[in-house]
Amino acid sequence: MKYVLALAFFGACRIYAHHAFGAEFDPNLPVLLKGPVVRIEWINPHTWIHLEVTKKDGSKEVWMVEGGTPNSLLRRGLKRDSLKIGQVIVVDGYQSKDRTTRANGRDVTLPDGQKFFLGSSGTGAPYDAPGKDQRK
Repeated sequence: MKYVLALAFFGACRIYAHHAFGAEFDPNLPVLLKGPVVRIEWINPHTWIHLEVTKKDGSKEVWMVEGGTPNSLLRRGLKRDSLKIGQVIVVDGYQSKDRTTRANGRDVTLPDGQKFFLGSSGTGAPYDAPGKDQRK
């Protein structure tokens, strides 16, 4: 009977699939994005920072940048109120495999120069740990 109740409970819960970096993002497509924050989603299992990027031709596009969990970012010193709508930030990361305006964020640099590691450890992203990036 207890197995039936447990199965019923877990069957009623909504399950969110967690993905590895390689399932959605391309380590061969590094991006460097700069622009004002237009939206912040401080939710589990990943934070999302939306920023408006001006392309070379002058047109603008909004990028969605995935970060680690809110808890992991808080432990690194990045708080929800560290990012403000309209604040110009720089994000270093990797573009999605489908080439849309989505990226997995590695680092975010705030206007005052503070830099925070955005990634979730163990995602499989290149240079997964802070300070290990060898890109030039």
